[in-house]
Formats: sequence, structure tokens, C-alpha cells
Amino acid sequence: MIAPLNIAAITLVSAIGCGMDATAEALREQRSGLSPCNFDGLVLDSYIGMVPGLDQAPVPPQLKRHDCRNNRLAQKALQTDDFEGQVKRAIGRYGAGRIATIIGTTSSGIQEAEHAYAQRKSEAEGLRSSFEFEYSQSHFSVTAFVRDYLGLRGPAYTVSTACSSSNKVFADARQLISVGACDAAVVGGVDSLCWMSLCGFNSLQLLARGPCRPNSADRDGLSIGEAAGFALLERATDDSAVAKLLGCGESCDAHHMSAPHPEGLGAITAMRRALAGAGLKPADIDYVNLHGTGTPANDRAEDMAVTKVFGPAQLASSTKGWTGHTLGAAGMTEVAISVLCLQRQFLPANLNLTQPDPEFQMQLVRQTQPAVVGTVLTNSFGFGGSNCSLLFGSA
Repeated sequence: MIAPLNIAAITLVSAIGCGMDATAEALREQRSGLSPCNFDGLVLDSYIGMVPGLDQAPVPPQLKRHDCRNNRLAQKALQTDDFEGQVKRAIGRYGAGRIATIIGTTSSGIQEAEHAYAQRKSEAEGLRSSFEFEYSQSHFSVTAFVRDYLGLRGPAYTVSTACSSSNKVFADARQLISVGACDAAVVGGVDSLCWMSLCGFNSLQLLARGPCRPNSADRDGLSIGEAAGFALLERATDDSAVAKLLGCGESCDAHHMSAPHPEGLGAITAMRRALAGAGLKPADIDYVNLHGTGTPANDRAEDMAVTKVFGPAQLASSTKGWTGHTLGAAGMTEVAISVLCLQRQFLPANLNLTQPDPEFQMQLVRQTQPAVVGTVLTNSFGFGGSNCSLLFGSA
């Protein structure tokens, strides 16, 4: 069992707000950030969670090769909640070479490539000269940008395991710190809207017609969103943390390229490993933040898994009705919401829940409500059966 880690700082930018205070306010008011899809000239019969203002927020001149929507979104989060300042103070404690940078993403800055192809005048013409794969589209682009923006020099890499990506960065950072490879880590998730994600999920017939309705009997798919969030992890040496990372559980059931295991076997394994890693029992968990995408198969499998691990009385909800499914940033988005639950002692409603699926046994939170919350488990499950559950406790 690995010792808990402090979350020394945390930030989130999504469709429901810029920063932790704005996020908490939206959750308390049950105000969704989803709106009809009209992103970048693409009109689909679905809803999206878009962050406004990115077109007017270029990256610094010294990092202009990295300029793309994804890195602009990352920059917005780094500049929020004094996160940049907290990292600078950590550099003073440990040195830049002792702080790792581990970021989760799925599409990174692929929108730059989409625009480059769209702007060709003929099939024979090459891509515009300003497009540089390494600095925008590559998966390492966002990690390199965050690392350079913050002035960090420790280990750095990107995790891209579909929708579990930015849960897994916490597990990786925990391992690096435990073996002494670094003293602290900046972890996070960044995923921005692009044609590929929207058209891809539309072609899979997974997009909801209206705002997504996770766990509802009439659910018909997911809503795609974008978000960026970061956390600063350190050894638990004092009481300055906003929350504590208690346990991590990972599994890969490899059941299907895109469908979850129908009985949630990989999800069960991930949740039980998170509990074991924290030395806790199912009865010790106050709230489960569900992966809850709004697709029929995903929500059904997760209900079976959660009920198998925790029993039918477990309080749980999905928060994707606020933000949409932010793909590689989904884990980080819901980690930030989980931390807010611990800090501000409330449970967020399962938004857009018209009528709970009658087959489900979980106790879904219907309205945002005050509660005594000391422990939260949050799930992220990705394509290919990549599963990761994280367990957090109050500071």
C-alpha cells in the first residue's frame, strides 16, 4: 500500500465555468454548460460543452509554435485558481528537475491538422507551411507546452488511453513519487473540441439528440465537451492539501474496441484495487462519481459494477450532464468535481435524470444537496476496456 499524496493545488476550466469557484456555483445551481452543436462550422443534431473565448487567447510569443485550441485551453486552466503560482512555489521547494509533468489527452491539437487539410487548394498541394505536427497535433504537444509554460524539467510524458487518460495520470504520478523519480508532479487532462471527435462519435451513433441524460431510462447517447484541468501532487507531509489521493485502481479487460464489458468486470477490478490500495472497505465510501456517459450499454454495465462492489445503497451520480463527456480530460474534470465535494461538503445531482432506469440499483442523487463527504471514488472507463478508479479523501 502506497502512502497518500497531497493535492496541493487544483484547477478546472470547462463549459460550466472557469475555475473551481465557478464550477461549484454551477453545480449548486444545477446549471448545465451544454448547448446545440455549431462548433467550427460543424452543425450536428446534438449538444456540446464548449469553452468560450479561446479564439482570443493565443499562447505566449515564445511558445507560438505550440499555438492551437488544445494548448490555449490548457493555458486558460494554468492561469486559473493561482495554479501557475502554486507550481512556482513548488519549484522553489523541490527544483524544476524534480517535478514531473504527466498529461492525459485523446485528440490533442488535431484541429490544426483538420484546418490544414481543409485549406488545401488541391489534392496535389501539400499542407500549409505553418502546420507543425510535433508542436500541435502530436499527443506530446500538450505535455511539452505545459512543461515549458511552467518551466518544469522533470520526467514528462502523455497518457492516451481514451476516456481513462486523465485518471491514469494520477496513478502514474503516484508510482513515480513513491520510487523517488520525482518529488512532485503536475498531472492533468486537456481535450478540446474538433471535427474528428464530433464526427467520429456521430458515425458510431453514440451522440444524444439533446443534452445527454446519464442513467435515465430514456438516455440515448453522450454529449461531447472540452475541458482542461490540472493538479499538483506532493508527498503528504503537512496539512496544506486541498484533498488527498488515497488509492488508485487500474485494469484492462479488453472486452471490445468500443463497448464496455456487459457485466463491468474490468470496472469491478479497478474499483476493488482502488479500495485495497487505500486500505478501505466499500462501506467507507461516501459518494461515487460515475463515468456515466449516457449511452445505454455504458451506464448499464457501470450500475452492475458499482452495485457488485458497494451494494445497492451506494450514493452516486454522473456529472456529464453539466460538462459533456470531455474524453481525455473526463477523468480530470471529475477529479476536480470530487475534490469540490470534499472541500465544500455537497453531492452533485445527476443532471437531466428524467426517470432513473428501473433496472438500476444505485441510489442516484436527484438534486444537488449538502452532505457529509469524507471519501469519494471516481471512475473513468475508456475504449478497449481501459479502466481506472481513483479514491480521494478530505484533507
